[in-house]
Amino acid sequence: MSEKLLASHSATELSKMIRENQIDRVDLVHELIDTVNANNDQLNAVTSLWPERALKMAKEFHDTGQAFAGIPILLKGLGQSFRGQLDTGSSELLKDNVAPTTNNFVQGLLAAGLIPVGETNAPEFGFKNITDSKLYGNAHNPWNTDFQPGGSSGGSAAAVGADWLPIAAGNDGGGSIRIPSSFSGTIGLKPTRGRVPTGPGEWRGWQGASINFAITRSITDTANLLDALTTVQMAAPFQVPLPDQPFAEALNQLPKDIHIAYSTTSPVGTPVSDEAVEAVENAVRFLKDAGYDVIPADAPIDGVGLMQTYYVMNAGETATMFSNMHLDDKIIKEHVEPLTWALNVTGRSVSAVQYSKALTFWDNISSDMDDFQQEFDLYLTPTTAHQAPRIDRDLVSEANMKKMQNIEQYDSQEQLQIIWDQWLPALTLSPFTQLANISGQPAISLPTYVGKNGLPLGIQFIARKGRENLLLQIGKLFEDQQQFKLLN
Repeated sequence: MSEKLLASHSATELSKMIRENQIDRVDLVHELIDTVNANNDQLNAVTSLWPERALKMAKEFHDTGQAFAGIPILLKGLGQSFRGQLDTGSSELLKDNVAPTTNNFVQGLLAAGLIPVGETNAPEFGFKNITDSKLYGNAHNPWNTDFQPGGSSGGSAAAVGADWLPIAAGNDGGGSIRIPSSFSGTIGLKPTRGRVPTGPGEWRGWQGASINFAITRSITDTANLLDALTTVQMAAPFQVPLPDQPFAEALNQLPKDIHIAYSTTSPVGTPVSDEAVEAVENAVRFLKDAGYDVIPADAPIDGVGLMQTYYVMNAGETATMFSNMHLDDKIIKEHVEPLTWALNVTGRSVSAVQYSKALTFWDNISSDMDDFQQEFDLYLTPTTAHQAPRIDRDLVSEANMKKMQNIEQYDSQEQLQIIWDQWLPALTLSPFTQLANISGQPAISLPTYVGKNGLPLGIQFIARKGRENLLLQIGKLFEDQQQFKLLN
């Protein structure tokens, strides 16, 4: 097969071609396997392949009219367990762990007609906005391999950004789909909390902040996948009503009377690059020229308080995760990275009162944003405040690294301050994404900007809960008007 079909067509187009007997799904699986084998040394985007299993699935695929007709996909190597395959969390602690079950989200991908071929690189337990796990090493940006593709869904973004395939799975607990989409020039949607399948076992995903979905390069693929995965799980702690109309059918129905707010001010007061400001200003001009009402307005949130409560949650959930593993502290400390260990120790000293107050703060943020977005249908910001960092850039100082390695020596308040201090350089890169995770709102990163240095940077839209239709419609507008800046 001379033409790289996975590079030149969307998953929706490929499904149509399969059903019209123009191509064979088995050939597509072979193509992805060959592409990864030929190119992964450059990007380190994929950590494991399952060729025999994937080819068997393709040969035995039963077409019942699924959204996709047996299209290969890569799973993220974190939070997307596939029975019988490695499930490491990108951690040396779990390097030999095999998933005993297939989680509900991956079952949803299978039901949508997607065939998992392997899994992608991620930072340890998804705690970073870069992909640099000690277990698997750095992933690389397809636009320039001297730079990071972002994280935590960095391997997935790199693979899609490099045109290896049209869809790769990801998840987003603080921007982990949108940040790498910004850095790698892809489309990244985080759906509304409760929109897609969760469980079994883990139902809340960082108290609802984390949600599975995917990274794509086509709005139509994004919409078709969301339609295929949309569910109401009565067993789950969070639900959102089903849409009145399938998302894919509504793509060209963006209302003319919507109101759009925009901001380029970091919610935590950190610097925002000229490139990020320019990306938003370009989008504002485009929207105004298209006849939309766009005005400057900042979301009514305490950004510093938002991130402080986010770190309280991270620490508490990390300590809970390790408590459930029933492992000796010595084993844990010897086999995890310093940030993971620091979060574990810090989480043990987070009180029930602190944790409850943090979740109450989240609920109030959600209410305030719902009020704000009754006035403004969409909220536009940069996805990230800066372009991708270099692979060799150290985002943690030597002093903070030493403090994390010896976190047990500090009291509880000092521990939380250490967590804040060590994360601040990384937060400076991407302070805009966490809001939607905490409020539960849907948000999308669109690949509309490339800087003079040849690196992309995304713009982000946030909508009211349940209004992914608006995000997809605005994305389709930018896509149809050739505003997307893809690598090829």
